[in-house]
Amino acid sequence: MLLVVSLCAMLASTFTCSTAGRSLLTERVFNQLTSLRAAKTYQIEDYFENLYIHSQTLSEDLTIVAAMQEFQTAYRELEKSTVPADFDKKIDTYYQTQFLPRLARTSEGSPVVASYTPKTTAARYLQYYYTVANPNPVGKKLLLDDPGDTSSYSRVHARYQPIFRNIVEKYGYYDMFLVDPQGTVVYTVFKETDFTTNFTNGPYKESNLAEAIAAARGANGKGYVKIVDFKPYSPSYGAPAAFIAAPIFNGSQFIGILAFQLPVDKINNVMTGNKNWKQNGLGDSGETYLVGSDYLMRSASRFQISDPKGHAKTLRSIGTDENTVKKIKEFNTTILLQQVQTKAVKEALFGKQGTQVINDYRDIPVLSSYAPLDIDGLRWVILAEIDVSEAYAPIHSFEKTVLIGATLVIALITLVAMWLTTIFVKPINTLIKSARKVGGGEFDTVVKSGSQDEFGELAKSFNQTIDSLRAETQLIEQRNRENEALVLNIFSPAIAKRLKQGDREIADQISNVSVLFSDLHRFTRLSQTMSAQEVVALLNELVTGFDEMTDKYGLEKIKTIGDGYMAVCGLSVPRLDHDKRTVDFALEMQTFVRRFNYEKGLDLDVEIGINSGDVVAGVIGKDKLLYDVWGDTVNIANRLKSACPVGSILVSQNVCDRLHDLYDFEFFGEIQQPGKQKLVAWQLKSSKLPVSVPEEEVYE
Repeated sequence: MLLVVSLCAMLASTFTCSTAGRSLLTERVFNQLTSLRAAKTYQIEDYFENLYIHSQTLSEDLTIVAAMQEFQTAYRELEKSTVPADFDKKIDTYYQTQFLPRLARTSEGSPVVASYTPKTTAARYLQYYYTVANPNPVGKKLLLDDPGDTSSYSRVHARYQPIFRNIVEKYGYYDMFLVDPQGTVVYTVFKETDFTTNFTNGPYKESNLAEAIAAARGANGKGYVKIVDFKPYSPSYGAPAAFIAAPIFNGSQFIGILAFQLPVDKINNVMTGNKNWKQNGLGDSGETYLVGSDYLMRSASRFQISDPKGHAKTLRSIGTDENTVKKIKEFNTTILLQQVQTKAVKEALFGKQGTQVINDYRDIPVLSSYAPLDIDGLRWVILAEIDVSEAYAPIHSFEKTVLIGATLVIALITLVAMWLTTIFVKPINTLIKSARKVGGGEFDTVVKSGSQDEFGELAKSFNQTIDSLRAETQLIEQRNRENEALVLNIFSPAIAKRLKQGDREIADQISNVSVLFSDLHRFTRLSQTMSAQEVVALLNELVTGFDEMTDKYGLEKIKTIGDGYMAVCGLSVPRLDHDKRTVDFALEMQTFVRRFNYEKGLDLDVEIGINSGDVVAGVIGKDKLLYDVWGDTVNIANRLKSACPVGSILVSQNVCDRLHDLYDFEFFGEIQQPGKQKLVAWQLKSSKLPVSVPEEEVYE
């Protein structure tokens, strides 16, 4: 009776408190989401306002006006020139082998090369020198200032390219265009396939850039700016692109159009708070994002950024078209691909703002705060949402606490009722209390019965069990300490911690690291003249020396294969100077091997290859674990090592570009292997500054 009455009272109290708490919590979360949505609205509207003002200002800048005139004049001069026949062949080859295959992966149907290749003399001439024959890879072709063809266009280009490249990089634009009054692009910074294209009658006349150019051509005077919404853009291989365009006037004469391709990353950084969702108060499931009038996203989904595989699985579970899922993976974005046809979006597109509990684009219940955006030329809405399960977590925690409290109260009432029979069950209660202490980890508990009957025998057996349990626990703790020490010897502390926590699928995409491969020259021949014990001892002494140097320069040894040694800098601990540390490490490796030769009377030497970039790192294996890294960055470092002359250090182009102020490099040549792209290698000659070990670690 005591239990029933107490339980009913507690259930009624819990229901009342939970209902009131849920209402208050809902109001608080909605207020927080609305406040965050308002802040993001201001940021995104202010960002587009700045784009508008910047485009308007630049279109009236005398430098832009002069550049438009000079590029247009130089372009017309090229129309009178002749283009060698082999230029056309190389242009066709470029489109067939590089542009169209990538475009076909993201486009419907099979693109025809004749539809995209340049037609006019000037277009073919410029695309050959600045796109096809440009030695820089796709995405880096803006680094070419002068192709050395001695044309008037190239002289103009060499003068303006550094200025406009700086504008694009400083303001974060994807690309910049100068378009003549007839709609021909006479200049771009990035030199994609839209360079020299006519947007009035060319292959991209249906694109949104063509729409922006047409609007700017129809402007009546200065001060006009046109922003066009995102659409798939073929020159960017079908990736989503938005543009802003403004007419250029010389006095009252219309002479061309200035256009910019808007950066997707800038919009994403605003909406994700530079991916700091938790710091912005959005917890583990909250996000702010943009949706256009076509119910497609205009900013990236948090869930696609933080967990692409999980997001793809969720989309498939709600019946999303597999082609859409593949495109999201291919472009690594949900912009123009993720449909958000929710009630909140529909109301916001009708100009309403408010808060509701709805199912989001993942078909998961969320608290949503929504409103339209005020951006000239764009009909977008903004939403701030968080999962209901996370928003109501405090209520669930409260209910859980009440449940625990109720359990304790019931236990107390039960003890009071049991007190009535304490004389009969006192020995059993003693054993129960001891068992609870053991369950709480108190293995030094001893039961004292004080009687010689069956309860005394039971107490004795209980004490013997506790003694055995105490010994087993101590043995397990010792084995755990030994295992932990072994794991720390094999893996880095960060990886060891994740393995200890039970994480068996460790795989990370890591940017900005440097990879070093080395081989000991003549070691194999030397080992043939020595016993197995001598070979192992000699190699162990060398590897131990290398390992000590990795600690000194902040590198991590990944593995050794025979006399080969692989190390990475910036893997577990991000470092801004990862490439410099790796080069300094390589120089000390050479010094160490030479000193080792002198001390041992040997004639060993070392070949070293170094590259920097992005890698994939993870743990493989089920019973025998191995931490390893993969990717093009690793493969290129290995190729550099394989091509390295004895006693030298070869580095890749990007390492040379970053460190040429600190070290002397000599062009080694291009490394060509069957089935692989050419690799430009540089040989390290000497250091321009004294090699020193950083006194403190530099973190990104």
